[in-house]
Amino acid sequence: MNIFYAKITIMINRKFFFDQVRHSLFGGKLRKKQVEGMGAILNEWEKNNSEKDDRWLAYMLATTFHETAATMQPIEEFGKGKGRRYGRKIKMDGTTYNNTNNIFFGRGFVQLTWYENYEMAGKKLKLDFIHQPEKVMEPVNATRIMFLGMAEGWFTGKKLMDYFNFLREDWFNARRIINGTDKAEKIAGYAKKFYAATSYTV
Repeated sequence: MNIFYAKITIMINRKFFFDQVRHSLFGGKLRKKQVEGMGAILNEWEKNNSEKDDRWLAYMLATTFHETAATMQPIEEFGKGKGRRYGRKIKMDGTTYNNTNNIFFGRGFVQLTWYENYEMAGKKLKLDFIHQPEKVMEPVNATRIMFLGMAEGWFTGKKLMDYFNFLREDWFNARRIINGTDKAEKIAGYAKKFYAATSYTV
């Protein structure tokens, strides 16, 4: 006898979600672009990740909220890397690169930086981010980079599974996935509010 297992997609109740975050995180008002940005993240979750831990979704939304200054749209880093090592034509190991004049400052939902990270993200998505780093800003690409990068530990070696699993729930230290404990307490607070908003499914 053949047994077939169907993937069960958990759908986020969008009305409940947006009603909740409008008041808990956005001061009672949401702009069209904010709704579109969060919608893209929810779409990716429902399409490819809904069987995973929904605390992951909440923490990614909180990361986006922080890293994009609550615009919920892919943005370029303020200052474009000025004064930062990655703001020059060098790689992480200090060697120079000569195959492009592009500078790999922070872009997207998670503020992707460094030549090597753009190169890796491009290989994962089968796109050329070294010669076209602006493509990191496209919502579909920005969303996939965030999901894959935070799940697989691209940025610091730490990943979502390290902080949210059957035995652990660590909203504070999950910030280490992106940037040490910088603003960790604030982002933990945002994440818990997003988590409450995603708890009602359809």
